[in-house]
Amino acid sequence: MQRKRYTPGRTGSAARTAVVLTLGLGLGIGVTGCSAGTPADDIPVDAKAGPAAAVAPPGRYRTLFEPCGAVPQATLKDLLPGATALPDPERDTAYRGVAAVTYDTDRRVGCTWKADTPDISHRLVLDIERVVSYDTAVSDADRAQEVYVRKQLAAGIPLPPTAPPTTTPPAATTTPAAPGTPTASGGPSGTTPPPATTAGNAPSGKPLTGATAPASGATPSGGTPSGPSPTGLEPRLLDGLGDIAYLDDALSTVGANGHQRAVSVVFRTSNVIVTVSYQEQTVGSAEAPDSQELQEKARNLARLLAERLEE
Repeated sequence: MQRKRYTPGRTGSAARTAVVLTLGLGLGIGVTGCSAGTPADDIPVDAKAGPAAAVAPPGRYRTLFEPCGAVPQATLKDLLPGATALPDPERDTAYRGVAAVTYDTDRRVGCTWKADTPDISHRLVLDIERVVSYDTAVSDADRAQEVYVRKQLAAGIPLPPTAPPTTTPPAATTTPAAPGTPTASGGPSGTTPPPATTAGNAPSGKPLTGATAPASGATPSGGTPSGPSPTGLEPRLLDGLGDIAYLDDALSTVGANGHQRAVSVVFRTSNVIVTVSYQEQTVGSAEAPDSQELQEKARNLARLLAERLEE
């Protein structure tokens, strides 16, 4: 039998062509598959993740003003009356003040002024703190309120009481008794029982004697004797100054006959806490510093600084 003639290259070329076509089709399918992909809208979302946590708002203030230049010279002359008698260089130094040493003037600043004479001395200290919360769930203002409350409690001024919710009890319904029916007091209805004899309440025409008379020094109601009436100058909360404020007033003795009165006014505005400390010290036989005068001067300066923060 005659064998078929073999032609070189024909069979190999056909095989190579088939391989190329196969690879090309496979590559095309792969490229098409990668370019199409899965639409972003079809990606499933994990319902257990929940909404993103809310971040507390930042404080109102990001910087602080320069403290030594924040008090006008006219105010310093009123707060430091002894400075007028000092020589010019010392008076200028007293009015200039000494800045507090701080490491970050955007977080805390302060200044101190003082003027001394042989009989009396005055000292004014200003401290301004900007509170920053590093907890994203707590705002700067809330953190500043925590710092303020600690200052107030340290000064011995209690927090304002929280009044409990009031509920009106239902009115009791009573059925009037028929005329002539005995009542709980033993008498018929429509008649008034005689008044009972108690301590501090004797029958008419008889003086209080023996056990019925109130003890000496006690109030008729049995309560304790009332203390000294308030003067309105005691340490207390203040209204109309920042978001919240309080005033502290303390009198102490210095040496044998000297007195020192220290008045502090502290207020918070958003995330800034301002402390105004004003002291007056007398020596010898001079009278103790007047509380009302020092409180008024400290409060006036605090109001001026509160206005400065509003600018």
